[in-house]
Order: sequence, then C-alpha cells, then structure tokens
Amino acid sequence: MQNDARTRVIIMGAAGRDFHNFNVVFRQDPLVRVVAFTAAQIPDIAGRTYPPVLSGPLYPSGIPIVDESELVPMIRRERIDWVYFSYSDISHQDVMHKASTVLAAGASFGFLGPERTAIRSRKPVISVCAVRTGVGKSSATRRIARFFLERDRKVSVIRHPMPYGNLEAQRVQRFGDMDDLIRHEATVEEREEYEPLLRMGMAVFAGVDYLPVLHRAEEEADLVIWDGGNNDLPFLKSDLHLVLVDPHRPGDETNYHPGEANLRMADVVLINKADSATASQLEQVRSSVAAVVSESVPVLLADSVISVADPEQIRGKKVLVVGDGPTLTHGGMAFGAGTIAAQKMGAAEIVPGRRFAVGSIEAAYQAYPHMESEVPALGYSPAQLADLEATLNAAEADLVLFATPVDLARLVSVNKPMAAVEYEFRERGAELSEILADFDLRRLVGR
Repeated sequence: MQNDARTRVIIMGAAGRDFHNFNVVFRQDPLVRVVAFTAAQIPDIAGRTYPPVLSGPLYPSGIPIVDESELVPMIRRERIDWVYFSYSDISHQDVMHKASTVLAAGASFGFLGPERTAIRSRKPVISVCAVRTGVGKSSATRRIARFFLERDRKVSVIRHPMPYGNLEAQRVQRFGDMDDLIRHEATVEEREEYEPLLRMGMAVFAGVDYLPVLHRAEEEADLVIWDGGNNDLPFLKSDLHLVLVDPHRPGDETNYHPGEANLRMADVVLINKADSATASQLEQVRSSVAAVVSESVPVLLADSVISVADPEQIRGKKVLVVGDGPTLTHGGMAFGAGTIAAQKMGAAEIVPGRRFAVGSIEAAYQAYPHMESEVPALGYSPAQLADLEATLNAAEADLVLFATPVDLARLVSVNKPMAAVEYEFRERGAELSEILADFDLRRLVGR
C-alpha cells in the first residue's frame, strides 16, 4: 500500500446511487482505488461484496460493503483520501454532520454531480423525480406514461435501483409481467413500484449497471421515462425533468439532499396532494419553490385522488393501516394515503400499529420514532415479510387497510379482511398535457 499512489476512496451509499457512481466514474479509472462502500437505510446490505463481475478487472476480488458505522476507523486504517456521499433523502444538516465526521477523521468529503454521473440515451428521456420520498412519483410516472401510450408511443420505464438480492444476477433486469416478479425474487418494495406499471402493459427495467440497463430499455422504446427513487437525481440525462413537491412537508423541498438540487434543475414543478393540503401549506410551498426556481419554470398543482373499492368496509370499523415503507421510515411521514382514506370514509378508529409490531417491524418503529399508527410495508427479505405478517395478525383490528401499490393480500396470510387504497395523480388544468404534447411533437414526431 505504501507504493500505491492511487487516490483512495470510500463511497457512502445505500445500494443504489453508490453502485451507479462507481460504475460510471471509478470502475475503469486506474488512478483511483475504491476501498469500500458503506451501507445505510437498507437492511442486510452490509457484510456483502460488490462482485468482481460488476467491479471489473481493476477489482478482481470485488469491493467490500461495510456498515456506515465502520466509516471513521476505515478512513484512518486505510488512509482514505476522499469519501463520496452517494445516497439520498437525508437532511442538509445530517449530510453536514457526516461531512464533519469525515473531515475530522482526515479525509476529504465530496459529491459527484449529474454531469459526471448521468448517462445519455439514444432515445428521448423524461425524468420524474422529487424533493422527498413519498411525494407521488410513481403515480405521476403512470399518468405521463399513459399520455404517451394513448398516442401509440412505445414507452420503457427505467426504475431507480433496488438491488437487494444477488447483485450479479440483478445486473440488468426486465420486468414484463407478474411472473417476472417471482423469477427475479422481487421484494415488497420492488413490487410496489413495478406492479402498477406491469398492469398497464409496460415493461420496467432496473438493475445494478445502468448503461446496459438503458441499452436494453432503448431496444423497446420510442421514449424512456426515468422513474426516480427517494429524492435522488436521475441516472439519465433528461430532456424534460419533472419534479414533485409535497405540501404535507412544507420546507423539506429546500432542506433535503439531493431534493433541493432536483428542484433547482426542474423544467416543471408539480405540487402534488393539493386536495389534502391546507391553503397555508400550499402557500408555504409555492413561496419556497419561487425562491429557488426561475419564473419561466411552470409550477402546477395536482391532486392525489384516493379510492377504495368498497368504502362501506371501512365505515365504523377499527382499521389497521399499512403504508409505503420508505415513505414512512426515512421519508419522515407519520401517515399517508391509508390514514387519509380511513378518516375520509368514516373509520371508527385507526389502530396504532406500534402496539402490535414484532421483530424487524418493531425495530423500524424504534429507529423511526415519528411513526405511530401506520405499519410500514417492509419486506426486504422473507424474514421481514414474515414479521410484517405476524404484526398484521397480532393487531386488534376489524380490517387491514393497505395503501401501497402492491397487492399485499397476495404476499401475506392475514386473519382479518384486507382492503386496498388506490391513489392516482390528477393534475389541475390542461398545462401538463400541453407540455407533454409539445414534447411529443418536438422529440418524437420530429425525430
């Protein structure tokens, strides 16, 4: 190591952006040695290895993935020069606490920007991103995809990575039907994103190595839609960058990384959930957005329209609500569409999920004390899915109301009735359709 003049790097990540940054910036750079990835947010990633087939010939033994708690001793032990922060949905304050920790240990701290990390596509790209997790990106993606499908365009959706299994096997993934979810051993978190798009008849592409993922998606597409994860920046160079803002968390649009960067890059800002926000919340968000984006950027309102097949199932009942896992955990939301539906449709009581949580679900409540009533739909592993099932069965409730796009009733066996909450993105006015029609004319018809 004493004769090794290469710059020694650690990439701080959460099994997504970190791998992408390595693949496109460092994998073939002989002047840099990536010593390790650190892992946060996602369970069961630490202790593994980024495999040689992905790390390339400069890393014949792969790259270790260690828990973020090992960062400081590793900086000192391995004489690290740079630490690159490469995950999302974290407050500016917490990012700077991590930066200060790294600096105090002796290393430099940095970020990789979109000019170095975003891949250029041969097809037009629309990116759907956000300022926080749980704003409604997926329903907005479906709305935009539907617009182009109705114009007989071939649409491929590329989803932000969720490689929680065998990384080598998940290098490039194509989901064309529900059987592919089984074949790829998709987690609950992956199913939440993929199932609604598959039901629309579209193929979804994801994986670990996004240059071949993109090339595979381009084979089937007139148009590529980037469906972002968390509040991360797109992995692709975007021709139209749509950014969603959540009025239920006013102020977060400029207080979280890299959500604020997304907002400042936006071609169109979509304030979602306007129908369930207060006038004060909407005004706060409008003012915050106006302070950082150009006056030429359209700022549009949209509703998140909630529905239940049989609302009478809810009326007068004790209801246990299950919500989207990442939205409730590191997304910082105490409640979501399920709670709104239960209140709107006359539930007698929303049963506190914390009271009945077991195993890893109980651990999630302890790690995220802002959660109280809703149960996070966590299923990163079969063991965690079993804990979720046990939690639902233990709850003293008349009905389980799940507000997650995955058909949870197919994944767990529960001793009480279950009902699904659906929510769809519906913009107010015609301006979004006009923007998409103009994009279609300029980028698709004109090609």
